[in-house]
Amino acid sequence: MEMLNIFGLKPSLFLFQVINFLIIFLILKKFMIVPLKKIFNERERKIKQSMQDAEEAKIALANAKKEKDRIIHQAQISANVLVADTKLSVEKARESAFQDIKEKTTHILSDAKQKAEMEFQTAQKEIGQMSVELSGKLITKILSDLFSDDEKQKLINRALEKINETRTN
Repeated sequence: MEMLNIFGLKPSLFLFQVINFLIIFLILKKFMIVPLKKIFNERERKIKQSMQDAEEAKIALANAKKEKDRIIHQAQISANVLVADTKLSVEKARESAFQDIKEKTTHILSDAKQKAEMEFQTAQKEIGQMSVELSGKLITKILSDLFSDDEKQKLINRALEKINETRTN
């Protein structure tokens, strides 16, 4: 007892101080520590989910690029086949009537170029639209947890404008 008095501790008050400390600790644990821990765990889960979604979007974008390349390659093959068919037709027509062939050759070649150009433009439009849609989905998914609806809409609109500007340039 004398030792406690030397340090200025009164046994009767010390017991109440320990009880008060335990009560405050339990209140803080219940109303502050546990809810904060839940909030942090939920945020960590959302961040992991966002990272996983970003990886999936990156894979989807790579697949879209492969598909775009395949479509362009197919369009080139079709154009080459069309040009080859046109040349064959020109050779056969040359045998039958030289004078008539000059007019037909000009007409066939211009048609082939127009068709090839239209197919190429159509493929470019389709690819561009797929890229814009995929980018929009990607941006929407990534930003869905980070910003308010108004902020998300503004960011999406700006991103789509930039994508369209890049695509037209």
